[in-house]
Amino acid sequence: MTPRIAVLLPCYNEEAAIAQTVGAFRSALPDAAIYVYDNNSRDRTVEVARAAGAIVRQERVQGKGAVVRRMFADVDADVYVMADGDATYDAASAPAMVSRLIAEQLDMVVGARVGQASAAYRRGHVFGNRLLTGMLARLFGRSFSDILSGYRVFSRRFVKSYPALSTGFEIETDISVHALELRMPVGEVETPYFERPEGSASKLSTYRDGWRIVRTIATLYRIERPLLFFGIIGAALAMLAVLLAIPLVLTYARTGLVPRFPTAIGATGLVILAALCLFAGLILDTVVRGRREVRRLAYLQLPAPGDA
Repeated sequence: MTPRIAVLLPCYNEEAAIAQTVGAFRSALPDAAIYVYDNNSRDRTVEVARAAGAIVRQERVQGKGAVVRRMFADVDADVYVMADGDATYDAASAPAMVSRLIAEQLDMVVGARVGQASAAYRRGHVFGNRLLTGMLARLFGRSFSDILSGYRVFSRRFVKSYPALSTGFEIETDISVHALELRMPVGEVETPYFERPEGSASKLSTYRDGWRIVRTIATLYRIERPLLFFGIIGAALAMLAVLLAIPLVLTYARTGLVPRFPTAIGATGLVILAALCLFAGLILDTVVRGRREVRRLAYLQLPAPGDA
């Protein structure tokens, strides 16, 4: 049975590039349904995309995460190809990515970007991506080589079991963490990454969106690894309490007196806070395990790619 393939293209002010993007994916995947989800564009993105033959829909809530959430909820298919509408991703790589997803019964294949021009993949973005990728690997034990790539192929069971809670460009990080946390079978394929066509401008703010991605990783780490997260905080508080208490203990051993009562009270308070952090981490860790089991069960209710 031939799988139903949907190409999902979130767009915001991509009048200059969307027709080229739709045409490229139409040539690469002639049997796929191509959806363009416009996110309040102020130019002619909608008209150009519709003229190019795409199925055009609109999402009024601003932010890429909101668009992805809407696309995943609305579109019904067996395989989903998601890319940006700026003609930077190589549509010709899509058939190989789809074939690998189905042949290996994976839930996600990431198109790891290989810059074809210095302007396509700026050094600052490369450095930031590597930094965030390394951070994710240290926090969650494994990672992808390009966690910020917007070029991905998904199985139906990934799309229909993913909660999509992020709102902005941190959505790719959230998707990656979701796959890693549920131990999904995933893969990567190196794909060319091109410079934007003339008239198309990037919507990514290096520092603002970079900070949001770092904050998302920290938040996800707090949510998914609460025992270690709060345990580290508790250990730091306990160490500070010990450092404050050492002079008091030494003085008491020599004189039998307890000087500096405010310091003694502060050290005691820090120990209490450290204990509270430990117990909070233990309780939240139990809750997280239950949540993860529920998410895993929801994921397993859908068949793997290639299964009937």
